[in-house]
Amino acid sequence: MSRLILEPTPQAQWQALVHEAQSVCERHLEESLESYLVFLLMRFASKPECMARIMAEDYLNSQALHGEQRAGMLREVGDHCLLFSGLFPQLAERRLVRISYFVNIGRASYRQLSDGLDRGWSSVYGHLSDTFIVLVDILHAMRGLGGAAALTPLQAMDFWLETGSRRCYQQVCAEGNSIPVAVTTEKH
Repeated sequence: MSRLILEPTPQAQWQALVHEAQSVCERHLEESLESYLVFLLMRFASKPECMARIMAEDYLNSQALHGEQRAGMLREVGDHCLLFSGLFPQLAERRLVRISYFVNIGRASYRQLSDGLDRGWSSVYGHLSDTFIVLVDILHAMRGLGGAAALTPLQAMDFWLETGSRRCYQQVCAEGNSIPVAVTTEKH
């Protein structure tokens, strides 16, 4: 981290950290997404127990629910997946899944939430689904502010190939040994 962030409130501290991460990875969020991310970080900062959740199980359980219960469960799944893929990518390795596992479940959760809500929040959750990788890039940048990359070069290459993450592409290029090229698996 380039400097110690001292702000008068936890919200202001998280917001300053999100701003710094956006600057580092040259990605900028709309105000609604930035606010959502800041409040998400505030909400989960004191919840270490969230690391024990199994996202696929929670996602499947949400499908049997209705109304506000379903919306709440989908939001929780999307939020957890965003945090896991962005701030805690090593969790995927420990669980023997790819980081994109969390991305796919998180995107699907936000998309279903968007499709099932009225206009107000629907657009926010739709935008969260559409910009999930940008948000993950910002969280990776935030994690990297201390000097260490959030992902190993191999993880960055895999994540770029699976998601198109601009930050991971830049990380792989910065290693200096190669220029990543996406390959197609289609046979001609």
